[in-house]
Amino acid sequence: MLRETLRELALQPGLTVVDGTVGAAGHSVEILPGIQPCGLLIGLDRDAEMLGRASQRLQEANSEKTLPSNVLLEQTSYAELRSVLDAHSIETADRILVDLGLSSDQLADRNRGFGFQSGGILDMRFDASQGEPIHHWLNRASIEEITSVLKQFGEDPLSRLIAQSIGEQRRKERIETVSQLTQLIEKVASGRGHKSGKSHPATRTFQALRIQANAELEHLQRFLSTTAPESLAPGGRLAVITFHSLEDRIVKKMLQDRTTWKSSSNKPIPASSLECKMNPRSRSAKLRIGIRAD
Repeated sequence: MLRETLRELALQPGLTVVDGTVGAAGHSVEILPGIQPCGLLIGLDRDAEMLGRASQRLQEANSEKTLPSNVLLEQTSYAELRSVLDAHSIETADRILVDLGLSSDQLADRNRGFGFQSGGILDMRFDASQGEPIHHWLNRASIEEITSVLKQFGEDPLSRLIAQSIGEQRRKERIETVSQLTQLIEKVASGRGHKSGKSHPATRTFQALRIQANAELEHLQRFLSTTAPESLAPGGRLAVITFHSLEDRIVKKMLQDRTTWKSSSNKPIPASSLECKMNPRSRSAKLRIGIRAD
């Protein structure tokens, strides 16, 4: 949703812009020209690998092949933005972007376990130095806990059946790999007459476990309720891209607070039909904009 996001951010020279989920700098590399020559770009990401990719891409886009002096990259959550601004004596930002989707690089990495097609170990952490791989939790959590996570974070109608199957499987052997979990889910889904459609039956489970592993909704709620209002200048713009209804409902509700947000999107902005055709994953993307109250 690059074109829509850039349009709604309404960039101008001299602005301080935060890309709170910089990833491989897909948005940032296009944001930077819009705030030159004296603007500041702050890129944050919990994933050190993605931060490295962002640095490389921004260097390659710079004529001097070095990281531009007006770019600041930090490994941290967007929920910690206020601390980053304070550390660099920056009062407020003029624009903040948060894209809650996963990159193709993350999904394909066999060492991370984000995608059900990736193979490898079930880790799912954005920051490998924090917390524990999700397979540790999956092998000790109760059936009720697993059911709750799959139902709440994945909105999966097969939540209980999948949780029960996980319980049965781990009594035979620990579940540690992507293929083990994917095959288990496929077996449950086929037994319930699941028909192939737009999404694989494991999509919702992997989404739910990733959210659990990274406390994603906690970060999002803290960011929207406290961090963004404290970090954005009056009249500044917040752009949030979500990829599932649970996130979008949280963003919609938070942006309706007129003591904090002067205005916000009445309806989410979807990806264009052309982008959906070129990148099927963008079909579920929704962009919402909030303008900070004075």
